Amino acid sequence: MSSSSSATTPAARLRALRPDWLNDPRVWRTEVLAGLVVGLALIPEAISFSVIAGVDPAVGLYAACVMAMVIAFVGGRPAMISASTGAVALVVAPLVRQHGLGHLLATVVLAGVFQIVLGLLGVARLMRFVPRPVMVGFVNALGILLFTAQLPNLRHVPWPVYPLVVAGLVLMVFFPRITKAVPAPLVAIVVLTVVTVAAGIAVPTVGDKGRLPSALPVPGLPDVPFTAHTLAVIAPYALAMALVGLMESLMTAQLVDDLTDTRSDKARECVGQGVANITAALFGGMGGCAMIGQTMINVKNGARTRLSTFLAGFFLLILCIVLGPVVSRIPMAALVAVMVLVAVGTFDWHSVKPATLRRMPFGETLVMAVTVVLVVATSNLAIGVVAGSVVAMVVFARRVARVAQVTAVVDPDGGQVVYAVTGELFFASANGLVGRFDYAGDPGRVVIDLSAARVWDASSVAVLDTVEAKYAQRGKSVEITGLDGHSARLHGRLTGELAGSH
Repeated sequence: MSSSSSATTPAARLRALRPDWLNDPRVWRTEVLAGLVVGLALIPEAISFSVIAGVDPAVGLYAACVMAMVIAFVGGRPAMISASTGAVALVVAPLVRQHGLGHLLATVVLAGVFQIVLGLLGVARLMRFVPRPVMVGFVNALGILLFTAQLPNLRHVPWPVYPLVVAGLVLMVFFPRITKAVPAPLVAIVVLTVVTVAAGIAVPTVGDKGRLPSALPVPGLPDVPFTAHTLAVIAPYALAMALVGLMESLMTAQLVDDLTDTRSDKARECVGQGVANITAALFGGMGGCAMIGQTMINVKNGARTRLSTFLAGFFLLILCIVLGPVVSRIPMAALVAVMVLVAVGTFDWHSVKPATLRRMPFGETLVMAVTVVLVVATSNLAIGVVAGSVVAMVVFARRVARVAQVTAVVDPDGGQVVYAVTGELFFASANGLVGRFDYAGDPGRVVIDLSAARVWDASSVAVLDTVEAKYAQRGKSVEITGLDGHSARLHGRLTGELAGSH
């Protein structure tokens, strides 16, 4: 049999269709171990977010298990972890206090529907309008939040916690020099757990955060009356949750794209987040979105496929239900050390070097700083990203507003004057043009040459109409020339039709 024919055998075609992790044992090992580390790291986070939302720890843990396993199939970004998050917990906490768990689960279902609709409408395309300084600010704020989130675990604790954290950091820094076959965070967690248990060291453990669930979640509909009043109560919270969840998920997906030099399907990710939230709610989970810290752990440990995402949720379920007593004895110091190292690795240190700041335009540094300050102040990544993007647009508009230039050339015989306008004419740049013409001193014929300019909006057309009107009041004629196709169509459609332009 020839090599060409053997390449088309059923077995060869089957191998080509199988995922990489099935064909390469090394990839399999990396994905499995990364998923195990993330599963361990999810436990204290999910419990903490449950406390913030005001629900039983099992509600947050069920959400983490279900979302991670579902998003592995329906999400658009391989290796990204979705589970219950602090941002979502903050949004729904007032609802839980006023109306209880049933309304929370109904809200998560409706939020999932909103996310599916927004994904189908193409909201993910808005990511292209997020400037790089906002992205850098987002990453730096993330690093700060990941670090500060560990500080409560270092206050008012027994003194052995501190050497344990240091030992965990030392293990994770130096162990990869021995071998990278096993993730250093997993080694640190195992070693510190064995040491504390064997030596009988009394330090805070995972079990101190809350009771782990002991049974599988059971599917069911939210226990609420299906009425217009219920919809009116949950709809505002559902929309806020959907928007915050999508913002955080899309920013995280973009960050993973940059770290792995790969592209993800953002529209599919939006729909996938909706499907995962609906499924989580039907299994009694509080819902959530992409988890940036756990995603960074996963990616930094070499995970690149959907297997690690699925196994993170699967291992979490097994760890809680089957190995709950063992997992409960993991010292929080081990998980704090893991998250501190992730925080340090996430922060973009190059962006804050004095040499970088000196070369960077002030406007871009301002955008980055605004993003960082607002994210850290509010603990809400979505608020910082939106505010940073708005500041970036203002900075851009001010910069472009100076681009439009007007140069006047008077004919030798004094019969006419030609104004050459260059640049992009839109609401910010066009408004300054009115004062650039000499209405009283110009001759009777005025030519405005726009061959080196482009008209973008109604504001620019209104300004041109105003210039013509001012000359007309003095009995002078104006001819506008050089309009390109787009500008000519826009000008022809709107000129003379804009109220207040004359």
